[in-house]
Amino acid sequence: MNSATTRDITVSVETAFIEKDSDPDNQYFVWAYRISIENKGADTVQLMSRHWVITDAQGRVQEVNGAGVVGEQPVLAPGAKYSYASGTPLQTPSGFMRGTYAMRLDDGKEFDIEIPAFSLDSPHEHKQLH
Repeated sequence: MNSATTRDITVSVETAFIEKDSDPDNQYFVWAYRISIENKGADTVQLMSRHWVITDAQGRVQEVNGAGVVGEQPVLAPGAKYSYASGTPLQTPSGFMRGTYAMRLDDGKEFDIEIPAFSLDSPHEHKQLH
């Protein structure tokens, strides 16, 4: 599990390759990921938006921006934890993701927190190298 802490907020990521949703013969590979966000600080924060940078094995970059996560803009009081699951497809059998969440304090001030970089690996990666 990869994790990063910014301003007392820890973001942790777990990934899994989803074989049943993938179609390697047609260069379509799917991963699920689970994100946990834990507020270890003294201030209540709200997750306002996300910014993802997704890079495949050929160096193609896709950036994704949007409000909240999975249709929500969760509020995390001190000590609270929020988790969600999502996924992403790639045209290559491996890649990586990284990003940031924009967080807002009760007083309206916003700051970004790091989503740690994590790799997207499939068993097909090694097969295609031979």
